[in-house]
Amino acid sequence: MLYQTYQLYADMMQPACSLADIASTLISGYRRADNSETLRALRAWCEVLALARLTHYRPPFGIDRVRINGRGEYVPVTEEIVIRTPFCTLLRFRREGAPQQPRVLLVAPMSGHFATLLRGTVETMLRDHDVYITDWHNPRDIPLICGRFGFDEFVHHLITFLHVLGGNTHVVAVCQPTVAALAAVALMAEDGDPAQPPSLTLMAGPIDARVNPTRVNALATSRPIEWFENTLIGYVPLRFAGALRRVYPGFVQLIAFMSMNRERHEQALRDLYDLRARGEHGKADEIQTFYSEYFATMDLTAEFYLETISLVFQRFLLAQKLLDVAGRRVSTDAIRRTTLLTVEGERDDICAIGQTMAAQDLCASLRPYMRMHHIQTGVGHYGVFNGKRWESQVYPLLRETIHMSDEMFG
Repeated sequence: MLYQTYQLYADMMQPACSLADIASTLISGYRRADNSETLRALRAWCEVLALARLTHYRPPFGIDRVRINGRGEYVPVTEEIVIRTPFCTLLRFRREGAPQQPRVLLVAPMSGHFATLLRGTVETMLRDHDVYITDWHNPRDIPLICGRFGFDEFVHHLITFLHVLGGNTHVVAVCQPTVAALAAVALMAEDGDPAQPPSLTLMAGPIDARVNPTRVNALATSRPIEWFENTLIGYVPLRFAGALRRVYPGFVQLIAFMSMNRERHEQALRDLYDLRARGEHGKADEIQTFYSEYFATMDLTAEFYLETISLVFQRFLLAQKLLDVAGRRVSTDAIRRTTLLTVEGERDDICAIGQTMAAQDLCASLRPYMRMHHIQTGVGHYGVFNGKRWESQVYPLLRETIHMSDEMFG
């Protein structure tokens, strides 16, 4: 009844939130609204109320142009579907008229939000790369007839996408999929697969969740896997295409994330009201844009969620070199020709320092000059792949790693 109870609440809130959204739009379009303290306050109240609902459809990336580094002009960007499965679209951001540059597969997390959460990451990387992204679909829109999607299927999706793109495709995995990405590259390396990537960048991911455990890790180990299945798994309501599919609802994940920083989120919404009421729309727009994206949630299939909890956060199988994918043992020692870069955030309270760096020891067959690690000071989890420090400090290192590997193995 978990999902059904939420959906009943969402349906009840929908009319009020929609009316608030319409009222806010009408007030903002009124030329003299900023001259009225009452109208500014009313608009602010309506916007906060309108944000009090979750959406379950992917927002647009909205990237229509990019400035190519080394060239002053912008070039147009269009989205192109390369391949589509029931669970994911491999999406390319084609830059019209751009020179040939390294091809990158950006592996987005499947952790309650859509791939558009990496919009800023994509925009930055498009300056110097031909960027593709795993655009995961919301399981509540995927019919049961399409089958299961668990950890093994995630890994095989990545291998399939690398085959489709061909050799010399670099991989950048953000957060939760770092484990699957490392496993995929290890399997390809053991096979001598010509499509294995020249470089693999793992950013803020739980390669070894035993290291410096966070509140997220403590929760995962505090209960048996049966508790997660019996307490957190629900069924998609009958009204949706994925009816009766067992899922870990995205709204549960969002609540969990927000509860970790409840005071910060509450203050942000108060700031949105105060800024809008004072007519400081620039700063208010930034907050509103962030939460419009943050409140766009997607579910996870029950099998993928439970297997990730068990394999990664409870049994730590990859870190102990005991992980099997489709009955095949993953040997990270097989990786010999893929440059490895691991990146962590100093203040990351989701994936602590040391958890991603563990990949360095797992890939012991790599020559020392092919293994690099970076700790970004002054940032939390999202600051590793988004924001000013990402652009000015993390991205230049990532770019140089990719371009160096491209020259070595391209």
